[in-house]
Amino acid sequence: MPRSLRPGQSAELYTVDVGTGDRRLVTRSTELLFEAPNWSVDGSHLIVNGDGRLFRIAVDGGGGFDEIDLGGVPPINNDHVLSPDGTTVYVSADDGHLYAVPLAGGSPRRVSNDHGVHHYLHGISPDGSTLAYIGLEDRDGQRIANVWTIPAAGGADTQLTDDEHADDGAEYGPDGKWIYFNSERASTEPGHAQLFRTSVDGRTTEQLTFDERVNWFPHPAPDGSAIAYVSFPPGTLGHPADVADVRIRLLDPDGQFRELATLFGGQGTMNVPSWSPDGNHLAYVAYPL
Repeated sequence: MPRSLRPGQSAELYTVDVGTGDRRLVTRSTELLFEAPNWSVDGSHLIVNGDGRLFRIAVDGGGGFDEIDLGGVPPINNDHVLSPDGTTVYVSADDGHLYAVPLAGGSPRRVSNDHGVHHYLHGISPDGSTLAYIGLEDRDGQRIANVWTIPAAGGADTQLTDDEHADDGAEYGPDGKWIYFNSERASTEPGHAQLFRTSVDGRTTEQLTFDERVNWFPHPAPDGSAIAYVSFPPGTLGHPADVADVRIRLLDPDGQFRELATLFGGQGTMNVPSWSPDGNHLAYVAYPL
């Protein structure tokens, strides 16, 4: 079921300058709980989901919510990415499958296969040929989440991680050699997710953050100079909504981070690739009460 706003709550879409930290309110709604902003490839629009649908919003805030025709795709969640050429949006639907939808209109195409997993899309390779997703499956009564890839044109799935640790947020880096994700694999107790990356063949995995906070959804900058991510308070289980002291952070190649924003939010704030094409801004959603 799509999320809805609580009484007295609003959804606020911001862009923030990663150099100065200055933020700007793009739009606000007290009716539609929208989530997960992508940027259009020309930098003129942001794309968000809400109520199982997809919308386009001008970065300057004019024009309101322009609904994108999904061509009969089942209601979608907050995991969607754009193709590098800007012609296609790939979405995760509530039926558990991935779909390719032409942004200019036309019939959607189901990308994913039936292989016992529920698909949550997070990334696309720089050349647009491959999608990275989280496959959620029931295994001996446990819900297991691992990193997978699949050709964007359709084809055989490739599983990159295979363990009982909760993985999420699988997103390609700009060189196409690594897939970044968050995982509980560094801890024996839930509520300690950190950031990792794995080579695209799954043979090498490296941990990137080591602090006491709970770190989710790594988004590498277009030039590889930093990784933006969502940081929850210590001990947070999963990536819940409506959490105080959620922070947007930037991680540099030396492993140092800096705070970019603090907000009330969490789920839906920045689940998908959220960098502007020029790498100067990030987009995120806050949900103040």
